[in-house]
Amino acid sequence: MQLPELMNTELIAGNALWRIARLFGILLLGFAVGKLLKILLTRRAESLASSNTVLAAAAKGMSRGVTFLAFAIALGFGSSLLVLTGAQELIGTCVAVILTLAFAWMAQCLVAVPQTWLALRASRTESKLDDMLAPILAKSLTATIVVLTVVQIAQILSGKEVSSILAGLGIGGLAFALAAQDTIKNLFGSMVLLADRPFDVGDRIVVDGYDGTVETVGLRSTRVRTLTGHLVTMSNGELANKAIENISKRPHIRRILNITITYDTPPAKVAEAKSILEEILNDHEGMHPDFPPRVYFNDFLNSALNLFCIYWYHPADWWAYNDLNERINMQILERFNAAGIDFAFPTQTVHLAGDPARPLEVGVKRR
Repeated sequence: MQLPELMNTELIAGNALWRIARLFGILLLGFAVGKLLKILLTRRAESLASSNTVLAAAAKGMSRGVTFLAFAIALGFGSSLLVLTGAQELIGTCVAVILTLAFAWMAQCLVAVPQTWLALRASRTESKLDDMLAPILAKSLTATIVVLTVVQIAQILSGKEVSSILAGLGIGGLAFALAAQDTIKNLFGSMVLLADRPFDVGDRIVVDGYDGTVETVGLRSTRVRTLTGHLVTMSNGELANKAIENISKRPHIRRILNITITYDTPPAKVAEAKSILEEILNDHEGMHPDFPPRVYFNDFLNSALNLFCIYWYHPADWWAYNDLNERINMQILERFNAAGIDFAFPTQTVHLAGDPARPLEVGVKRR
């Protein structure tokens, strides 16, 4: 059999060999073009990484989805050149589904573009709300793409209008909502957290006994890295209804200090001790004019005279605050020792029966 006759021989559903060969040639060309574009876009993304991160993210995202998209377009074009008697509807439906998946995958790959742009804008502002919105935006766009893709594929497979499909989804949405109550609760909880802003990413918070730094705020949960290094995941639905202590938002750190001295300290020495404490705390590092330190001789304890001290440190820098506390403690110790003022500690006096120095009389008192 000669080559022209062989090429015109019908092989599949009335399609000659040359038609099938053309289809495979178009598919191979589409795949090769996709691979070539992927290489070019990857190199372009690497060259733009240091100068324009948004364009670099766009090039990188397109490089991930361009091969599949080029192949799907080639498949759609090549299948239109075949003779599809009897199978035209089936082949057309399959090609439409593949094209929908290819465009959806390309859109998903490009989600990084708005996320990168928002993260870039967030880095130029002092507010940390943008840092929280960037990952949430990416997840929201991903969910939107998935929903639209499912609706489009359902329309292709059923042949119905989008409005009819949405109506059907609305009927089944009630059952879905009942089954996904916790997910919906967490979604609304994340919206409440974003609107109320009890904390930002990077803030140190205390909630339910967990003390740590907020790492991420997502659509479903918030992750907190505790001071011990553990990662705690809290659902946003429950977190929005809890009392949250934001340590990072405190304007100052307060210290209450009780200095106890012995009962045999004369009043003049008590006054001197009070003056020493006032001198040490006066105009200390981190003092705010609206929050001056206070010192009072405020109580007679069981085994000591109590000097009550209170002062505030601005700003709320924990390590600088502890450095100041150490210096104040050393000054109090040195000044009290130099002045001959004794610190009190719990003591107990025991009287022994038969001790000639302290006779103990035991008897019954008669009236």
